[in-house]
Amino acid sequence: MQNISLYPSLVVALIVTVTSCTTDPNSPGIEYMPDMYRSPAIEAYVDYGEDPYYVTEEVAAQQRMTQSARKPVAGTIAFKGDDKAFGLPYPYANTPEGYEMAGAELHSPLPTTAKNIEAGALNFGLMCTHCHGEQGKGDGAISRNGHIMGIPDFSVKLKTLPEGKMYHTLTYGKGLMGSHTSQISQKGLWQLIQYVQVLQNGGDMPVFDENGVAILSETENNN
Repeated sequence: MQNISLYPSLVVALIVTVTSCTTDPNSPGIEYMPDMYRSPAIEAYVDYGEDPYYVTEEVAAQQRMTQSARKPVAGTIAFKGDDKAFGLPYPYANTPEGYEMAGAELHSPLPTTAKNIEAGALNFGLMCTHCHGEQGKGDGAISRNGHIMGIPDFSVKLKTLPEGKMYHTLTYGKGLMGSHTSQISQKGLWQLIQYVQVLQNGGDMPVFDENGVAILSETENNN
């Protein structure tokens, strides 16, 4: 009797096994809990459309003809801004050589203006004062509490640090400081650097013309 009771289970197992098979080499057959290992999510820049498991093959084939990454809706604000300079990939490697090259070659695409410095000061207050201090003296709360010591003063040790090296550091991080590219846009990084340059100058603002654009010296213009 015990052997007879096993027959229905064997028959069910045989039916499931047979129906799970298919002659299509690209088909996985019947899958148990496919979402556990076959995500229905559509990855950006992959033109495969929806998984036929969830829609008909006809719908999936039609969707494969279009990109899964579509144009943003009207009014979408780009994270990197609209200017071409902020959409280009960063060309310098995260190496000592890349750091030096950035310092020698990389310059801000933004004009030095009162508005940009003001925006940079806002980001500095949000992102930097806890380590560098409000005046960039290296006396932020983390330093005062003894957690990180030896943070340099912008107006002393880092007084001559070029803007290209600053941008490189903000992009990749350096030492105990991490990258800030996930928190601040590329335009915001350059605005932040303009404010740091004010701190390098002891907090003295540049002279501006009637349009709020800094009047730079001949040396600064050449750089």
